[in-house]
Amino acid sequence: MPVTDPRRLRGWRFVLLNGAIGLANVVALSNVPGYTILAPYAAANLQGVTPSFGTWATTDHMIGLALGFPIARWLAARFGGYRVYTAALVLYAVVSLFCATAEIIWSFVPARIVLGLAGGVVLPIGQALLLSEYPDQKRTLGVGIWGVLSMAPFTLGVFLGGWYAENFGWRAFFYSNVVVALTVACVVGALLYRRGFRRRIVRFDGVGFLLLAIVLLGTQTIFNQGNDFDWFESPILMSALVVVAVALPCFVIWELGERHPAIDLRLFAYRNYAVAVICSFVGFLVIQGLLSVFIVQLQVLLGYSSSLAGLVYVSMIFLAAPLVAIVHELCRDVDVRLIACLNFLGFAVTLTWIGLFDKQGYFDQIALPMTFFGFSLAAFFTPLAVLAMHGLPAARLIRAAEELTLLRTTAGAFGIALQGVVLFRRTPLHQLDLADHFGGRRFASLDLLSEFTDKLQASGFTANMAQSQLGRFIRQQAALLALNDAFLLGAVVFAALAAFVWLAYPHPVVAPTDRVETLRRAEAEEQMEQG
Repeated sequence: MPVTDPRRLRGWRFVLLNGAIGLANVVALSNVPGYTILAPYAAANLQGVTPSFGTWATTDHMIGLALGFPIARWLAARFGGYRVYTAALVLYAVVSLFCATAEIIWSFVPARIVLGLAGGVVLPIGQALLLSEYPDQKRTLGVGIWGVLSMAPFTLGVFLGGWYAENFGWRAFFYSNVVVALTVACVVGALLYRRGFRRRIVRFDGVGFLLLAIVLLGTQTIFNQGNDFDWFESPILMSALVVVAVALPCFVIWELGERHPAIDLRLFAYRNYAVAVICSFVGFLVIQGLLSVFIVQLQVLLGYSSSLAGLVYVSMIFLAAPLVAIVHELCRDVDVRLIACLNFLGFAVTLTWIGLFDKQGYFDQIALPMTFFGFSLAAFFTPLAVLAMHGLPAARLIRAAEELTLLRTTAGAFGIALQGVVLFRRTPLHQLDLADHFGGRRFASLDLLSEFTDKLQASGFTANMAQSQLGRFIRQQAALLALNDAFLLGAVVFAALAAFVWLAYPHPVVAPTDRVETLRRAEAEEQMEQG
């Protein structure tokens, strides 16, 4: 962690640092939703693999992002925050260039994992560098600004990804990463050159990190490839399951006995932290999964162009951007359990709204509920983070916040794959049900499919053409109903979380000055513990 320097940046230098680190934050996070909209294009160019293969690059990137968090603080303590930050950005640029020039999926996906690892180092160190430049009494303002920036990838990032795909090709998205990462590295390196820091040599939990990587990557591989390779009928996936089943208990036992673990499992002994992590994990699993699946289905199923599908997501920012800062202030005066509960109910209502579409929706019909989805998304992160920190010793606050982010990011990766499983399983079921219902198999007097085929043939279609058109229509409607099922299932999950969050202890109201003092004490105690 960087040490707060009395020579803080002022004036245009302070504004420039805010802009540069904020831009790097947006770019690093946008590589998840931004690439998701590019996945069909990338899959076609990477030896023509199926879109599900292209999704591996999103989910594995998020696992890499999560794995970057445990090593970020250790690297910053050993080599200095701005040095590690600039080096990680240079690595980010190099790997982005490799992603842009990759020709096969088997080289593209490992590059995306390394890209996520670099991004996982950039994000927490960038936030620490930025907040260290704010005066103590204005740190909450810096956190609020950071929260607003965190909404940009879910909105503007998706639109920019689609815009790149339509106008310049999907590879241009990664070329732009190169330019931005190198520019930010130069700016931050120049502004913070020779900035002092207190070096702390702390033993890195290499064994725990390795076991964590095996568990996360192994589990994600099973989720990614299950639909394509018939789950555990595949020797590769069965082997992955055995490895994960062995590594997981080893990881738990090792971490419980480690003084400086990669993941501090003892934090789960605190009820509020456990409740908040479960709500964050399950909730973000649903959110990230639905957002990623929906952006692809808008193009594949409903025929939206990439930029138009991105505009649907841009609509989320209208209510989300101002609400992020408001919620941050609101958490000081209101029980965060109530805020989280109402927000979960808002998610449930919005997802039910979207999940009840029984036909192809027009842009305005879809953009309106997505606007309210953005409203709930803006209020999702802060209350749960505040709830998770309640009752923890000051020395463990920073570690707890980082682990909450790690687990939430992992949940997002799992969610993308698992929502794909929901669509994969429900589509054939609805397809068979539609064929039975309208084909006279369920009610002999109701044989609308034959009438539809006769009308097509009367319009000049041959028998084969009519059958093909009918099959395409049924598959499209079945996929739409399966997508509805995914949203309705998400609504049920959030309704359950609205009740579950009340298992936490009440969170007391804390004055702003007390929060600043707590953060300062947490940093000091952590340095004493590790140094």
